[in-house]
Amino acid sequence: VILQLPQNVIDYLLDDGTLVISGRNEAPSCSRVDDGSDEEQDVQWSDDENVTTLTAPEFPDFAAKVQEAINSLGGSVFPKLNWSSPRDAQWIAMNSSLKCNNLSDIFLLLKSSDFVTHDLTQPFLHCTDDSPDPKVDPQLVLRKWCELIPGGEFRCFVKENKLIGVAQRDHTQYYDHVCNQAANILGSILDFFRNQIQYKFLDEDFVFDVYRDSQGKVWLIDFNPFGEVTDSLLFSWEELTSGQTISKGDLKDPDSPAFRYITSEMTVQPSPYLSYRLPKDFVDLSRGEDAHKLIDFLKLTRSQEPESSDEEG
Repeated sequence: VILQLPQNVIDYLLDDGTLVISGRNEAPSCSRVDDGSDEEQDVQWSDDENVTTLTAPEFPDFAAKVQEAINSLGGSVFPKLNWSSPRDAQWIAMNSSLKCNNLSDIFLLLKSSDFVTHDLTQPFLHCTDDSPDPKVDPQLVLRKWCELIPGGEFRCFVKENKLIGVAQRDHTQYYDHVCNQAANILGSILDFFRNQIQYKFLDEDFVFDVYRDSQGKVWLIDFNPFGEVTDSLLFSWEELTSGQTISKGDLKDPDSPAFRYITSEMTVQPSPYLSYRLPKDFVDLSRGEDAHKLIDFLKLTRSQEPESSDEEG
């Protein structure tokens, strides 16, 4: 189900204020103020005299459409915008999952996601286009929730309508069945591409994700731009765009794409989304990627040293 995002919803998603989630079926019990008043209940965040109340905005028409879509899809959905899903915000959900049962669940993920913010503010950052000012109407895409085994997901890279690379989608884990069935997996994905996708997509350079189930059937999950905005996983964008031949996969077919997957438990890596659980300033500082932040931190530390010395004295 695809729903157009109203401008007031977009403004709400981009609001930098305190995260007050709209779309709850009922207000949290800790936030009710039972004073007998007929006025709208506010969310109370302090008992101080100068208390500030924050009220979640409501979007009744949009909320009704979303709930109707969720019900039609079985009661649980996977949300995304035109391009990106809020994978980087999965950790903040109560179930640590992208599974959503209501608008509140969806808003929590969308408002917490840097990927979604990128889609809404600068979707064409790394793109080149003949149009001087390309525009896109943001849309909310809801899909029926299905429990997928991460080891069955693969990302496929297509250049000039030729499948040049396939990578294990969850490249942080080792899956024994992928190693044992590499040739069969690659063969089924290549057949799916030739029969269902090749020469049928609007562009000749693109990326698509698939899921291969336990019966060997391949399912299309999504399409992505062919470029740096899309995670290249076990490849690098330099080799994908260089035009040079990438080492081939396990098939004897000369047109077989390169197939990369984790071959040993020794090469398991932490999730790339872990960095999104901390403020970006902290991550940059820990990696030494922002010299100005490091200098400011050192100055702050140095300015506090005399105070600490005086207190000790």
